[in-house]
Formats: sequence, C-alpha cells, structure tokens
Amino acid sequence: MSRRKTERLLNLVICLLATRRPLSAEQIRQAVPGYDPDNDEAFQRMFERDKNELREIGIPIEVHKDPWEDDPGYRISRESYELPEITLEPDEAAVIGLAAQVWQRASLAEAASGALLKLTAGGVHADLPESPLELRVDTRDPAFPALWEAVRDRRAVTFDYRSAGSESVLRRTVEPWGVVSRRGRWYLVGHDRDRGAPRVFRLSRITGAVSTLGRPGAFTVPEGLDLRSMVGYQDLPRERVALVRVRKGTCLGLRHAAQAVRTGPEEWDEAEVTFADPERLAGWLASLGRNAVVVEPPDAREAVIRRLKGALQ
Repeated sequence: MSRRKTERLLNLVICLLATRRPLSAEQIRQAVPGYDPDNDEAFQRMFERDKNELREIGIPIEVHKDPWEDDPGYRISRESYELPEITLEPDEAAVIGLAAQVWQRASLAEAASGALLKLTAGGVHADLPESPLELRVDTRDPAFPALWEAVRDRRAVTFDYRSAGSESVLRRTVEPWGVVSRRGRWYLVGHDRDRGAPRVFRLSRITGAVSTLGRPGAFTVPEGLDLRSMVGYQDLPRERVALVRVRKGTCLGLRHAAQAVRTGPEEWDEAEVTFADPERLAGWLASLGRNAVVVEPPDAREAVIRRLKGALQ
C-alpha cells in the first residue's frame, strides 16, 4: 500500500470517528485530504474502494439514511470500533512475552513485537525474568512464511520437492495441517492429495516458490491430530562428514563447530564438519561466501552451488 493511500485511509477513519453526526460523501470529500476535488466519478470510485478496504480489515462503517436528505451519511461508532479491555493472568502474559522472545529474529518478529507493544500500552506486562538461556526460532527456510500462512488460512499449496537420497524433484500438492520444528529442522505435515495420504515434508528440501491453491478454509484439520508424533516417526538421516576448505583467519564459527581443523594448501585450512542434511549445511556455508569451499561429498558441494546460483539470479 502506498504512503498516500495509507494517509488517506487513516484520515478517513479519524474523520468518521470524530464526527458526531453522519457525514455525506461530499462532506467527506471536502474534509479528507487525498480525494479528487474536481472529478466526481474518480472520487466515487476511490471512496467506494476505501470503504470496502476498511470494512475488510474489520472497521465498522455505519450508513445512515436521513429521510430529509437525498444522500446517505457515514460514520464510525466509537463503541463498535474500540476493542474491549484486555485482561490476562500473569501466566498468560508470560506466554505472550515468551512467544515474542522466541520469534524475535524470525519471520514473525514484526507481528510478535507489535502485539507485545500493544499489550504493554494497554497495561498488560509480559516481562520475563532474566535467564542465561535465550530462545530463538531459526526459520531461514524460504518456504516457511508461505506455508505458515497457508496453515493459518487452511489453503492448499503446491511446491517442488526433492526426496531424501534422490536428486529428482517432483511436484506436490498438499493440504497443510501444521509446521513443526524437530531437532533444529522444520517439517510440513499435511494431506498429500496426489498420494491420498498424510505425509511429512522437510522444508529444506522444498525448491522454488510455494504457491497456494483455491480459497481459504478449503479443508479441515483432523481432530486430535498429534503433529509432533507424526514428525517424530520419520527416519532421521545419518550424520556424515563434509570436508570444507576455509580461508585462513576467517570462519571462526565454522572452525569452532568442526570436529577437526588442519592446515591446508596455501591460504586455506581444511575443516571436517558433521552434517545430516546437505541443504541445511548449504544454507550455512553459502552465507560464508568466498571464505568457505566444500570439497566433498558431492551432494553437499552441489547443494552449495545451487544456493549460490540462486542468490546470483
């Protein structure tokens, strides 16, 4: 939404809230900056769009028809517009604070921080005691935001997926039931329409964009579903060792995580790094740029190359 449109909608809400009597469209046109003062048809189209958009986000615009007037009047009732008082028990407020802390650096950080700020402004204190432990949620998988929204809206999704131990990529159509984290990895649990059965998909194996299908509310999640147990039964891949060349004097985090580091040729050292998922390893190593080069195994090296080519494109 453009800044001009945002300002116009905000001014319209303020105008309709402040008035004590319903205002006609012409009165609104004169009072709210941003409407065309000369073109009647353009004003009517813009005003109708603005009313619809405000109603779609839950702002109740009332229409009043005065028998002595030709045109209807509009206003926003303050009682209908304002939220009721929010009261939370101490343990409920603590959960809100914990959730905001968890999502601080994830894709939902802005929404979590905004919700916490509004609760604080309303007198709800969600502060947590200081702790040496700091909770974080790692959602660097590009598919996470789209899948989270699809789960929330109950919309089917389609995406390209690379199966474990295979380089073949197949198109999947899924009714998403939930997104679950297990041992540092994120999984999608849902009903696979192509196979007609529940399936679990690792987000790091989803390639390309996630597209939604149909309208919201197109399916229902089975009652009593235990998403964590479904993910827990998945076979976890065995850990392997990647040989990575790191430029001398760089990549301190990788050096610390490696099980062994030895002097390599010229300006390089060689580190042995354990991993289970090539795509997750590739996301880490690709972020190190020219200071890290995967020597082996081939699938880990190819995964890094794919990441770098995607960033270049």
